[in-house]
Amino acid sequence: MPRYMVERVFQDGLNIPVDASGAQALGNIIKTNGEQGVTWVHSYVSADKTRTFCVYDAPTPDAIRQVAERNALPINNITEISVLAPYFYY
Repeated sequence: MPRYMVERVFQDGLNIPVDASGAQALGNIIKTNGEQGVTWVHSYVSADKTRTFCVYDAPTPDAIRQVAERNALPINNITEISVLAPYFYY
């Protein structure tokens, strides 16, 4: 399955509560993603919490766009990616 980097901008910052409500919100995102065959692998968050860089496995970029809309998440860019590790030649 292809892997993608999804860049998002949150003008007011990303604020996920570190409690049961935050866990439930993330669980709902995971459930919605799964309905389209999209897997959220992990995300990187900028220090000011206004940008995220999220790694997804998904059948197509359109599948990512569909679940983002259903999850009320912005998308600024989607790039298909692959892994390049520094120890590749060792």
